[in-house]
Amino acid sequence: MKIVVAITGASGAIYAQRLLDKLNRVCVDNKYHVSVVFSTNAQDIWNYELSSPWCETDYNVTTFDRKDFNAPFASGSSDYTLMIVIPCSMGTIGRIANGISDDLITRTADVMLKERRNLIVVPRETPYNLVHLKNMTLLTEMGAIVVPATPSFYKKPTSIEDLVDSVVDRVLSVARIKKEEDSWGEDTMSMK
Repeated sequence: MKIVVAITGASGAIYAQRLLDKLNRVCVDNKYHVSVVFSTNAQDIWNYELSSPWCETDYNVTTFDRKDFNAPFASGSSDYTLMIVIPCSMGTIGRIANGISDDLITRTADVMLKERRNLIVVPRETPYNLVHLKNMTLLTEMGAIVVPATPSFYKKPTSIEDLVDSVVDRVLSVARIKKEEDSWGEDTMSMK
């Protein structure tokens, strides 16, 4: 499987970092190929929030410039089948929902939608205004999956990483890359 991970300028670089960490572990058998694209501000936010600069060699990925329309996944003839935009800014969601393909991220999302491939967006915004909700509705109607960066608490998290991982694990489950561990069910909580 070939995957595009797009990282936009929304706060929440840790979500992208943990996703790439987990994909690194899953991709050891060369079953997956991961390409990464940063939006204009995303690397600055990564460096600020994570207190360490982005380094491609930390991950088993290929990085593409956001203006590189010659990237293979910019075309419907490519064999990339999944795109995850994490974190996804509301500006990016708005451009994707309204067909504005002004950089490699929005062009690739357009390709995923037109080819009926998997597009997962992970918005990191609160609260939502009506424009945000309408744009997410449009994306859902077009076949994208919206997975808000909303952590769950039934696994009794004890760290920020646990909270972040609850979102990232859900993304990987929705993408059918990795089954969620400790899914909700009778074993999770006893009824009293």
